[in-house]
Amino acid sequence: MTELLNAIALGLLALLPLINPPTTVALFIALSKGLSQKEKNKQAFSTSLYAFLIMVLTYYVGEFVMDAFNISIPGLRMAGGGILIIMGLKMLFPQPIHVSPVVNSTKEQASFAFIPLAMPSTAGPGTIAMIISSSATIKHSTLFPAWVLLTAPPLIFLFTSIILWICLRSSGPIMKLTGESGIDAISRLMGFLLVCMGAQFAINGSIEIVQTIIDNNFHLPLPQ
Repeated sequence: MTELLNAIALGLLALLPLINPPTTVALFIALSKGLSQKEKNKQAFSTSLYAFLIMVLTYYVGEFVMDAFNISIPGLRMAGGGILIIMGLKMLFPQPIHVSPVVNSTKEQASFAFIPLAMPSTAGPGTIAMIISSSATIKHSTLFPAWVLLTAPPLIFLFTSIILWICLRSSGPIMKLTGESGIDAISRLMGFLLVCMGAQFAINGSIEIVQTIIDNNFHLPLPQ
């Protein structure tokens, strides 16, 4: 049991900096403006559930899917960056909404739990890349018994999602403290940060692609 707890602790220490719950909470506050507490709670649960499913599927079938569709990590970063840029621009320059609150709430419910909160804000390209890399190397690990390597990953993802859910549920008091003007300012600030994050994701992906091309085509042979 101690070995299992140690494996879970190591997994959480590796995942939580990538998940970055505080950033997701700030984005959640901006996107959930105007929703009732019940709808916010539903969004928080949905986001945590989606993040858990993404991490589990990535761990068990991510490498196979990416190989099957010939998707590279740089391509994943560039796609995630494009999504972040689009969502960030919408938050930075919001359009006036002329619909009833019920219709607006339904639209919001369907729009931001998966994208951009679960993907790519929480389980983004960095998280996916780390999980795929870990799944490929953990099979040959001798640090823990086989039963720990089999049991720990889903528990790590579960505890990570629970931590994320608790953080999102605590956004209510934060929203009451900031007020309407504060939430609007947070929304625009997060929109700008999302655009910057998306651009950086795209730049990183482009650099990795260029580096791969250079390595494959201009690799100099070692001296004999």
